[in-house]
Amino acid sequence: IDEVSPMVDAKLPDGSRLNAVIPPLALRGPTVSIRRFKSQAVVIEDMIRMGSMTRDMGDFLIAAVRGRLNIVVSGGTGAGKTTLLNNLSRFIPDSERVVTIEQTAELQLQQNDVVALETRPPNVEGRGEISQRDLLKNPLRMRPDRIVVGEARGGEVLDMLQAMNTGHDGSMSTIHANDTRDCLDRMELMIALSGIDLPTQVARQYISNAVQILVHIARLATGERKIVRISELAGYRNGEYQLEDIFAYRMTGIDRAAGKAMGAFYATGYEPRSLQRLANLGYEVPHALFSARELTE
Repeated sequence: IDEVSPMVDAKLPDGSRLNAVIPPLALRGPTVSIRRFKSQAVVIEDMIRMGSMTRDMGDFLIAAVRGRLNIVVSGGTGAGKTTLLNNLSRFIPDSERVVTIEQTAELQLQQNDVVALETRPPNVEGRGEISQRDLLKNPLRMRPDRIVVGEARGGEVLDMLQAMNTGHDGSMSTIHANDTRDCLDRMELMIALSGIDLPTQVARQYISNAVQILVHIARLATGERKIVRISELAGYRNGEYQLEDIFAYRMTGIDRAAGKAMGAFYATGYEPRSLQRLANLGYEVPHALFSARELTE
């Protein structure tokens, strides 16, 4: 880091992420930010106990992972997307080969056959950069059962969708977005960033064929993290996505005394079309799980 390149992203030996900015970009002097990660992983049982989701929601997500549905997790910065992705990856069968692709390695998969790939920034001469898109092309030659992309930020989303559409069922990724529907719009934008001029209708059809489940996690004003929506992308018809909410969190206010959000999780009553696919693979999900009702944490 110097005046020529006054910003740096780095990874410390313990896995923490470091970002530093110096003048002239940092007007009030050099600034260093370090994002540390808990040594003990937060698992789904912890998220249920902390009120981030309910047992019914957890059971459905576990079945979706085991049943090889393609899942995209959306949310804002610090909402807990990577934590949730780590949680979901625990339920990938140990017999499968998984390739992970990240800009900065954060995923901690526990399976025996995991190939972890990380991008490489350009050197001081501006050469040698290996992007996520470059990495996504290589794993297709590794015979992976699933591909997990830590975060899709640009044109690599097209390669990720291609992988999902060509036999790598059960793949997962995260995307910065404000809602599940906004996540779909972001994917369309990132397809455009790939440099391939796809008509909107073709891009939407491609997305709807690739993705089955969208999960949106949010960090509320109280600091709590909650899965506020689990939706199924049931298809594309008449120029519109057929996006149906399965579970949702409805916030009604804030308990100032306790510093907690007031609200409840609900099952909307929509029964996912993917249930038949899960049943064919031997993962029976009770139909009563989706009856319209308020869920208990």
